[in-house]
Amino acid sequence: MRIGSGFDAHRFGEARAAAIKIGGVEIPFDREVLAHSDGDVVLHALCDAMLGALALGDIGQHFPDSDPQYQNIDSRDLLRLTAKKIAGEGFNLLNADITLISQVPRISGYVNSMRECIAEDLDVDVSMLSIKATTTEKMGFIGREEGLAAQAVVLLSE
Repeated sequence: MRIGSGFDAHRFGEARAAAIKIGGVEIPFDREVLAHSDGDVVLHALCDAMLGALALGDIGQHFPDSDPQYQNIDSRDLLRLTAKKIAGEGFNLLNADITLISQVPRISGYVNSMRECIAEDLDVDVSMLSIKATTTEKMGFIGREEGLAAQAVVLLSE
C-alpha cells in the first residue's frame, strides 16, 4: 500500500456572473478562478496525492501549464488521465480524504455530487471518498475571500 498527499490553491479573479468547478461540479459563484485549467482545486489536490503516493511527481510535471493542450482543460479529464497512470503502475485507489479550505463559496449542498463525480472518474465506490470543507475563520488570503485551496490524502493498493 502507498499513501500520498496533495495540496492546491488558486486565486479568485474578477467578479462576474458564473460558476466555478469544485470537485468536478459546477457551483454558482460570482467570480472566476485564475488558472491555466479550470482551476478545480479539489481535483488538482487529489491528482497530486495519487501521483505522490507512487513517487511520480506532481500534476504540473504531467500536465504543465506551459503546454497549450491543457489550457482550460476540464480537471475531470486530468483526474481520469491520472487514474490511468496509477493503474498503469498496477495500483488502484482504496480511499481518499479531501478537504476544501474556503471562506466562499459554501459547498455543503454539493458534496454528494462531488463524491459521485469523482467515484465515476476513478471507477470506485462513492464510500471510498470523503469530502469536507473548512474555513480559515477569516484569516489570510482565504479568509479575505481572495482564493481557495484543497488538500487530499489517498491510500493506494497494488
